[in-house]
Amino acid sequence: MSESHYRKGIILAGGAGSRLYPLTVSVSKQLLPVYDKPMIYYPLSTLMLAGIRQILVVSSPEHVAGYERLLGDGGRLGLQIQYAVQPRPDGLPQAFDIGREFIAEDNVALILGDNIFFGQSFQMTLEAAAVRPEGATIFTYRVRNPQRYGVVEMDADEKPVALAEKPSSPRSNLAVTGLYFFDNEVVDIAAQVTPSARGETEIIDVIAAYLERGRLFVEGLGRGFAWLDTGTHDSLLQGSNFIAAIEKRQGLKIACVEEVAYLKGFISGDELRALAEPLDEEYRHYLLSLLDG
Repeated sequence: MSESHYRKGIILAGGAGSRLYPLTVSVSKQLLPVYDKPMIYYPLSTLMLAGIRQILVVSSPEHVAGYERLLGDGGRLGLQIQYAVQPRPDGLPQAFDIGREFIAEDNVALILGDNIFFGQSFQMTLEAAAVRPEGATIFTYRVRNPQRYGVVEMDADEKPVALAEKPSSPRSNLAVTGLYFFDNEVVDIAAQVTPSARGETEIIDVIAAYLERGRLFVEGLGRGFAWLDTGTHDSLLQGSNFIAAIEKRQGLKIACVEEVAYLKGFISGDELRALAEPLDEEYRHYLLSLLDG
């Protein structure tokens, strides 16, 4: 595998969470549980699987402290985690302006805090995106109702040719998921995007700029792969049930950030053991079992 060109990632964990009212009156959506872990563990583990260790968590002013209590500075996981405030939800591209100093001269991945990805060879898919030094990579998922999503149209050679945001007459059923890899030009491109009719800037316009430049890459998440957006009561329940079913059947945990940190070499076996010892029996036993090979 070639060298990764991505060291930094942003988790966008802001928004009002209005679709999950009243659960989100006093708690940030991404701190809610998805089965046995906080929701934010799932996007965090995705960035970690991509080899990304410098992470910026962006959230609303009243909720940043909650993420700081949960994740700290990331050191226990071999990460470097910073925090930034999104004063109001003005669209996904705002994350690049908020994170301008954090991004500096580097490429950056962006993931939405309520997106869950699970499937065989996912790490290889992430690594394929991370080795591209230039351009943007999006991840698509075939859906039954593309009218609800941003979609990408592909030509006969599986090259992207068009994008549309929630089209009334979709020409494709490939939804653009909430995970994106961008080169450093995204900072300037995002700054030039103007708000849509909704009054927010749209990530699809940022992606379109790369398509126009001929520098947009698409990684399809195929059959048997799961992509979940846990932003409603029904999808939150479905996500929890899905994670529970997989974990109970296989005896393996999904988005166990301590496990990912250990398997990626971010922390040592001794550091994993130190993390496990104070925990309740089941979680402790699982982490310690990793040390037995």
